[in-house]
Amino acid sequence: MALNCSTLARLILGAQTAAEACATRAVQRTCGRYGVCRWFSSSVTHEESRQEQVCVSDSATTAQVRELVVPGHRRVLKDVLPFSAFLTDSFGRMHNYLRISVTEKCNLRCQYCMPQEGVKLSPRSQLLTTEELLTLARLFVREGVNKIRLTGGEPLIRPDVLHIIAELRKLEGLKTIAVTTNGMNLSRLLPGLKKAGLDLLNISLDTLVPAKFEFIARRKGFHKVMEGIEKAIEMGYDPVKVNCVVMRGLNEDELIDFVSLTERKPLDVRFIEYMPFDGNRWNFKMMVSFQEMLDRIKQKWPNLEPVPGEETDTAKAFRVPGFRGQLGFITSMSDNFCGSCNRLRITADGNLKVCLFGNSEVSLRDFLRSGAPEEELLHIIGASVGRKKKQHAGMFNISQMKNRPMILIGG
Repeated sequence: MALNCSTLARLILGAQTAAEACATRAVQRTCGRYGVCRWFSSSVTHEESRQEQVCVSDSATTAQVRELVVPGHRRVLKDVLPFSAFLTDSFGRMHNYLRISVTEKCNLRCQYCMPQEGVKLSPRSQLLTTEELLTLARLFVREGVNKIRLTGGEPLIRPDVLHIIAELRKLEGLKTIAVTTNGMNLSRLLPGLKKAGLDLLNISLDTLVPAKFEFIARRKGFHKVMEGIEKAIEMGYDPVKVNCVVMRGLNEDELIDFVSLTERKPLDVRFIEYMPFDGNRWNFKMMVSFQEMLDRIKQKWPNLEPVPGEETDTAKAFRVPGFRGQLGFITSMSDNFCGSCNRLRITADGNLKVCLFGNSEVSLRDFLRSGAPEEELLHIIGASVGRKKKQHAGMFNISQMKNRPMILIGG
C-alpha cells in the first residue's frame, strides 16, 4: 500500500500540514504492503541524512522506523513511523491506546456510573469470548497500539482476568498494560496481577468518608478500597492513580483532604469533572469545573505548580512543592482535550467506540464471528476511526444525546 504525501503528513504526529509536507522531498522505500517514506528538509545536511536510519521489519504490520528527522526540526523522533493508516483519523490523531471493557458487571452501583435501577446486562453469548478479546488485542497491537487498559464494569470480577493480562504481556510491541478498578478485590488479587504483568493501576475513590462512600457507591466497601491502595503502594506501584469524580453537594468539600494524601504517598490523585451518561441524572449545577477546583486548592497551597506532561495526557497535572505525589484534573467538560485524543474503546459486547461521548458504534464481534478476514476487519476499524469527529458535542448537547451508561462503556 503506497502512501502519498498527504497520508504521510498525517503520520508525522501532525508536525507538518499536508501542504508543508508536499513541499519537502520524500524518498520512498517499499517493504511488503507498506511504502515507508523518509522525509528530508533542505536544511538537513548530507551527513545528517546519511546517519538517519530506517529499520523495517519483515512483517508489514510490525514495521517500525527507529529514527525520523522531521523537516525543520532537529529533534529525532523515535518509534513513530510507519503508524497504521487504519488507526489514524482525518485530523492526524494516531490512536495507540486501546481501552477494552472485559465485563459489564460491577460489585458497586456508583451514582455517576450506573442508573439507580441498574442496567440490563447483555446475554453471555453476546459478550466477547476471551479468545475474541485477545484476537482483537493482537490485531490492534500489530497496527500500532502500545497501551491497553482493561476496564469494566469492574474488570477484577472477571474470573480469567489474570490469564488475559498474562496473554497480553506476550504481545510484542505492547508497552503498557493498565487496569481501572474500584479496588474492592484489589488487595486479594494484586500479587497475581503483578506476576501476570500489570504495569499501571487506576483506583476509583470518590470520598474519604466511609458513610459517604456507601451513599455514592450504594454499597459498603470503603475499607477494602483503602486496603487495596495501601497494598498497591506496598508492592511498588508508583504512582498509584486515584480517580475521584467531583460532584457538588457530595464531595467537593474533600478536595483538600485528597490533595493531602499526596504529601507522603506516591499517589496521583485525579479529579474528574462530572460527565453526563445515560441514567446518571447529570445536572450542570452538580458539575464542579476544573478552574473552581484549582482555585479552591490554591487557597490552601498558593505555590501549587504545574507538572509537564505528554501531549496525549488526559489530566492537567500539578504538584505541591515538597509533596511526594501529585494531582491532576480531567477536564472533559470545561476544557476538552479532543485535539490530542489517542484513545479507542472496545465494549464488553465487542463494539468499537471511537469517542467516549459519541453514540456511533460498530460491532467487531459480529465481523469476527462471520469469519471476516483480518484485512476486512482492518478496513472496518479504519472506516470507524476515519469518521471520528474533531471534538465532542459539548456538555449540554452530550447530556441530551443517547449513549450508553458509563458502566456499559468502560470507565
